[in-house]
Amino acid sequence: MMFHVTLEPAEDGWIVAECPALPGCISQGRDEKEALENIREAITGWMWAEDQKAVSSIPSHRTPSERFTCWN
Repeated sequence: MMFHVTLEPAEDGWIVAECPALPGCISQGRDEKEALENIREAITGWMWAEDQKAVSSIPSHRTPSERFTCWN
């Protein structure tokens, strides 16, 4: 999956990375390389958190056969 990110210098010299497609998904780094590494980790965490919210909304009366996990 591909996400666009923005990189902007902060007043303190750090680089701020943001993924506009994922509200609140922001990170930073001392340089562009570190900022990109950190935003990748933030995107993964954001996606995991959203998945956990979705899983918790599945009605408990559903049988395990109605739930599945898929990986690509």
